[in-house]
Amino acid sequence: MSAALEFRGVDVIYPRANGREGAEALRRALAALTAGTETAQVAADCGVTVAVRDASLSVAPGEICVVMGLSGSGKSTLLRTANGLTRATRGQVLLGGPEGQIDIARCDAAALSAARRRRISMVFQQAALLPWRSVEENVGLGLELRGESRAERARVVAEKLELVGLADWAKRRIDELSGGMQQRVGLARAFATEADILLMDEPFSALDPLIRGRLQNELLSLQERVRKTILFVSHDLDEALRIGDRIAIMDHGRIVQTGTPQDIVLRPADPRVAEFVQHMNPLTALTAGMVMRPIDPAAARDDALPVTAADTDLQSLIRLRESSGRPVLIEEDGRVVGVCDTAEILKALSSGAEPRSP
Repeated sequence: MSAALEFRGVDVIYPRANGREGAEALRRALAALTAGTETAQVAADCGVTVAVRDASLSVAPGEICVVMGLSGSGKSTLLRTANGLTRATRGQVLLGGPEGQIDIARCDAAALSAARRRRISMVFQQAALLPWRSVEENVGLGLELRGESRAERARVVAEKLELVGLADWAKRRIDELSGGMQQRVGLARAFATEADILLMDEPFSALDPLIRGRLQNELLSLQERVRKTILFVSHDLDEALRIGDRIAIMDHGRIVQTGTPQDIVLRPADPRVAEFVQHMNPLTALTAGMVMRPIDPAAARDDALPVTAADTDLQSLIRLRESSGRPVLIEEDGRVVGVCDTAEILKALSSGAEPRSP
């Protein structure tokens, strides 16, 4: 299956000087990076800031891929190259789809504008809503700019507000909505464009933990219905592990590991990733499938034992083990694949993730 969105060897470099001097600094920096010079040395020698270095990442259709890292790691910069808000200095940003593949990094203004209108949409950390417009007018903004008829706008807006649970708020002013509701308006606006790819730049990070958790659940519920390709930026590993089908971890402009949540938690690629993992909340980040003891699916099943899904979080697993007083069978795709008892749970709570061997 071809990728819906793919970054190939993307560099993003900002020269500190302008004009000819800046262009020359950029040329020297690219040559130094190609030669393998360390990023800090390139920055010091060439007078540039290297925001993203040689980033390659493929996002499959219908996948939620979370790009995470600390502030300044390059995650938001990489995301913004996907719709041309930041131009890649070098490399390709390939946008797939039924209309054919285009390279966002090199396409002309007309092709970029068309991609933004129909193929790719963005949800920001702050909802970036227009306060003088109603909820429904904000949701329909992209359709209005695209030239859709009033009747078509009304139909799509009503559908998307229903999708995010805000149908009764269509006529309200933006300042009448809570922060969480405003973020849902931002989601509805992104969905209204019918774009296959959503870029989400830390959309829930400014919200309190309770509202953030609810919106994460809502996003996962919506994804089950609409199956968008989502590139989601976060600095929160618990959030990444909760919503991501795959996770890419960035550090100092580089992607240092890409994998499933299980890969990241159980097989961190280096000490830096292991340090990230040490700060996770195991009760919500680990799942039954991660901590179980595998058993032969063909083995006879004990119907007296409780059963839970492989994606059940550790906290829920512990509650089930305690309430039943029995080991818990783990089921995936309709088959029993493992078992969790006190030993597996204690091991999960006590063991730290170790960097994997090269």
